[in-house]
Amino acid sequence: MDLAPFERQYLKGLAHDLKPVVMIGNHGLTEAVVREIAINLDAHELIKIRVQGDDRDARVALFDQICDELGAAQVQHIGKLLVLWRPSDKQRVVLPKSKKALKAQP
Repeated sequence: MDLAPFERQYLKGLAHDLKPVVMIGNHGLTEAVVREIAINLDAHELIKIRVQGDDRDARVALFDQICDELGAAQVQHIGKLLVLWRPSDKQRVVLPKSKKALKAQP
């Protein structure tokens, strides 16, 4: 799932105050972790994930794998935090339709 730059910018702003809801530890991306991420995406749409470990390439690979498996969009990867977004049936996050709409919001 791809996001337009203004949509990504909007989601980054919403995610700023969020706390990580899932942690990926030393065992990596297990089935239980993927299931937990999916549950949280369904519940919140926009989530932060904390990844343990210092290997940036491994974190990038995990980010790609999670988004591919769960049909989520990559919003931001900053340090050990990953921000993902996937729309749910209840639609908690409404994306702006255009860059102009983004600027018009308070």
